[in-house]
Amino acid sequence: MAEGETIRVRAFCVGTVQGVFFRASTQEQAQALGLAGSVENLPDGSVEVIAQGAPSQVESLLVWLHRGPPRARVEQVRVTTLPVDPALVTFRVGGKDR
Repeated sequence: MAEGETIRVRAFCVGTVQGVFFRASTQEQAQALGLAGSVENLPDGSVEVIAQGAPSQVESLLVWLHRGPPRARVEQVRVTTLPVDPALVTFRVGGKDR
């Protein structure tokens, strides 16, 4: 991938990922990596993460998502690629990744 390239992914994290500070910890990790996007709890007990940024930073977040914060027990992370959204500039907790 070319330097300066941006990618955007959606990751569904399954396991003990709600009620264990997963969203706040994910936001902290993503912001430290300079990523934009969002993290939110889903009704089925999973967590959805949208992350956009440099490929290496996105990959670093995906590696972290497989572990999560100390109290989480991540069983699965399913990742799909999304089109880049130029309007996406911050990382937030809650729906809609803008």
